[in-house]
Amino acid sequence: MKEKNSVGIVKSLLFSSSNPLDVESDIRLDSYELMYETYGSLNKKKNNAILVCHALSGNHHVAGRYSKKDKYPGWWDNLVGPGKPLDTNKFFVIGVNNLGGSDGSTGPKSMNPTTKKVWGSSFPIITVQDWVTSQNELITYLGINKLAGVLGGSLGGMQALQWSIQYPEKLANSIVIAAAPNLTAQNIAFNEVARQSILTDPDFNNGNFYETKKLPKRGLRIARMLGHITYLSNDVMGSKFGRKKINKNKNRQYSFNTEFEIESYLNYQADKFANEFDANTYIRMTKALDYYDPAKSNVKNLSKVLKKAKANFLVISFSSDWRFSSERSKEIVKGLLDNNIKVSYAELSVASGHDAFLMEDEHYHGIIKSYFQKVHKQL
Repeated sequence: MKEKNSVGIVKSLLFSSSNPLDVESDIRLDSYELMYETYGSLNKKKNNAILVCHALSGNHHVAGRYSKKDKYPGWWDNLVGPGKPLDTNKFFVIGVNNLGGSDGSTGPKSMNPTTKKVWGSSFPIITVQDWVTSQNELITYLGINKLAGVLGGSLGGMQALQWSIQYPEKLANSIVIAAAPNLTAQNIAFNEVARQSILTDPDFNNGNFYETKKLPKRGLRIARMLGHITYLSNDVMGSKFGRKKINKNKNRQYSFNTEFEIESYLNYQADKFANEFDANTYIRMTKALDYYDPAKSNVKNLSKVLKKAKANFLVISFSSDWRFSSERSKEIVKGLLDNNIKVSYAELSVASGHDAFLMEDEHYHGIIKSYFQKVHKQL
């Protein structure tokens, strides 16, 4: 499938680290692997690399296709490619599947080298800080001393923020989109409901469902449905689905069968997700979200923490995003301004809700493209 400005056919690569990683949950991983992809070329100075961090259900497959038969390209293909906002003619772009993920990196589905059995429920909870540590190992392996930028939306934006705190000397630009310095109580509550739907699914088997080979699909389905409701704005749901029925010519069924289009949409997304995503990974990803809090829940501390940052920032929020509201992005901006750190901020009026960061919006993409053009001139 030939597409305009596509990175084309891509392949995944595997990075193996033999350096022990002491994760924050007080467990040591003697070794681990990260699945990743790269697009574009690293220049002679090795200073044009951009790391793309994924959100909750993302992975390393950011752009392109694995074969011409693939139905869909990578999850941020509209943003990454030749001539696109993140131009692979100018930058060396890296996508990585986070530690604990379900797409090739060491995680619950992997073999525990000590027990020679699948990790399953014994795989540790991994934090944003742990991800950044492991990502730095990959960057070092690739021969990159300093990243031109780290880019991410939602949970990916938290990683971009953490990079500026954890490795300030190794980052020139941090692009934080639709993110927050920590989760609100409401957001933690949403995550807990999603986790409980999985944990209470009998097929979850305390996280050891690999042995029974019965996936906890019921729990994953409910978790995904809940997630999708929070990712979309009320306006988008209304305009896209409203109260439309699947069969317009059919009277009310007065049953619990699927009748409304929104029901059909949620069930479709739930079925697709339950067949693709690992339940142990999902509950650990949500915990990483819950635990991330560099300022330890004190807004005043955020300015102190961000004092370490040396990168320039682009922070973007969306007016319709009620899960990661613009007010949360403004907390980050304030913390940066308190330290006289250069930051550009944009709050965009789009109706898509939290998922807006994944959408192809002309104004949104124009801001990112303009920012990366400036970054490239400074290389």
